[in-house]
Amino acid sequence: MDNERVAQYWSWFPRFVQEHAAGNEQDQRNILVQKTHTAGVCANALQIAAGLGLDPAATALAEVIALFHDVGRFPQYVRYRTFEDSRSVNHAVLGAKVLLDRNVLRDLPKRERSLIVRVVALHNVFVLPHRLDREVRLHAEIVRDADKLDIWRVFIELADSDSADWPSAVGLGLPDTPECSPAVIASLNRREMVRLTSLRTLNDFRLLQLAWIYDLNFAPSLRMVLERSVIEQLAASLPQTDAISRVVDNLRNYVNERLHAATAPETAR
Repeated sequence: MDNERVAQYWSWFPRFVQEHAAGNEQDQRNILVQKTHTAGVCANALQIAAGLGLDPAATALAEVIALFHDVGRFPQYVRYRTFEDSRSVNHAVLGAKVLLDRNVLRDLPKRERSLIVRVVALHNVFVLPHRLDREVRLHAEIVRDADKLDIWRVFIELADSDSADWPSAVGLGLPDTPECSPAVIASLNRREMVRLTSLRTLNDFRLLQLAWIYDLNFAPSLRMVLERSVIEQLAASLPQTDAISRVVDNLRNYVNERLHAATAPETAR
């Protein structure tokens, strides 16, 4: 992978997005949220790759995977008017299918084509499969971290606005009520991820996003959480209760523990 190829794919992407332009303002707003998100994930992936000290070819590959990671979102929204996979289709698998059906990667060596398609198809799984090729795992972990970091940006930027004014596909249709489900809080207290099926309110969704911190893979990603005050900004939208305070303290402690335990610049494991 080289910079010329990366530029070629950056030229392809806006044309692909334009094919899925919507005929009304609300739908087009959702499409543009996704387009902006893709650019944010690319920027995060480049920052993570730099923090890991990846060589130029691996860095370019990480950027291209980030660029293509959500290409399935655009046909998903056009067909189903939602970004909820449970109500439509697995957007990651659809994205891999887009790349294959359109032969987007035709000029790449077979190994790179296979890696990109594999990572795009895997990027949204709850937990990555235990047995993965080392390079596939590396790039899957980079794009998963980069994805989370930009989704946090989206919701932090929306925090000061009424949820009724959000792009329609962003909030998953959850009620914006003060409750936080005890089961969701319990998952965070156990330092576990939260499943979408357990969500009852928009606050549960905010807590689910905070739980993603427990799934971050690299020290550069954790440093970005601190630098961007992700925990504090997301928590500011939650009820200010003792239970939420414990969740927040536990998250801060976890990030600090991981960074303290990091024995090499490329990983916080």
